[in-house]
Amino acid sequence: MGCLLALVAVFTPRLGVFLVWLARPTIFEAAFSPLFAIIGIIFVPFTTLIYALLWTPNGFDGLDWLWLALALAIDLGGGLAAGGGRFWRRGDVTQTPY
Repeated sequence: MGCLLALVAVFTPRLGVFLVWLARPTIFEAAFSPLFAIIGIIFVPFTTLIYALLWTPNGFDGLDWLWLALALAIDLGGGLAAGGGRFWRRGDVTQTPY
């Protein structure tokens, strides 16, 4: 189950979050408020998935913060790359995107 979850999470993190919620709904009840979970799934799904998997009642340890930062970078990087690609697909290469 762990390898399957890892593959699903890499390719479709929203489906990975859904599978974790189905397998362990108490994690989401304890770690997230409902509004925070919905906003996280919409805007930063990979970070939300990593947060749910790493969350403990005692909080996060040292390397947990590294994994969360990496997941956030992946989420933000995907969104920024999609925005830059939109600019270049317009065919307006005379202007710079900045």
